Amino acid sequence: MYRRALKGYEKAWGPEYTSTLDTVNNLGILYADQGKMAEAEAMYRRALEGKEKAWGPEHTSTLDTVNNLGNLYKNQGKMAEAEATYRRALEGYEKAWGPKHTSTLDTVNNLGVLYADQGKMAEAEAMYRQALEGNEKAWGPEHTSTLNTVTNLGNLYADQGKMAEAEAMYRRALEGKEKAWGPEHTSTLDTVNNLGILYADQGKMAEAEA
Repeated sequence: MYRRALKGYEKAWGPEYTSTLDTVNNLGILYADQGKMAEAEAMYRRALEGKEKAWGPEHTSTLDTVNNLGNLYKNQGKMAEAEATYRRALEGYEKAWGPKHTSTLDTVNNLGVLYADQGKMAEAEAMYRQALEGNEKAWGPEHTSTLNTVTNLGNLYADQGKMAEAEAMYRRALEGKEKAWGPEHTSTLDTVNNLGILYADQGKMAEAEA
């Protein structure tokens, strides 16, 4: 469908028209989801170049593609490229929308994940705390975006051996996810599993088994 739309837009409006570029970006997302990293990068780069020409480097649509490229680099293990790309997106979003906008906060959270993957625990915690504070204000304490950041903080604390802090985060995430999605949703069960691992690591076998 995307390829059909893309071919039609290219014929009707040309390769650099905004609807064409949106479809190029969507193809990039599709390829990334399929694990076709080279094809995804080619699409994102084409979309980015076109959007920079059409709207400029700091337009929010341009920044969305920059953020997508950051995700792609992170998933490929290209940490330096991912960080530079996320930082560009973050700086642009902060200028366009301010530091508390949800798109800004999503990129802050992405940077936190990147730092955690690199073992930069202090930097990761700072990003997660910024994202959490912003999401609580923007969405409320029980919104799924807020809970995802709570979970990320729990994972970070667990990786650092801060068991009490990790448990508090996981319990908060679990309570929120049970309310939002129900006790049998996969995201809820992921947090249940995280708590089980945490208890096992502490030797709390009965709690882990339950």
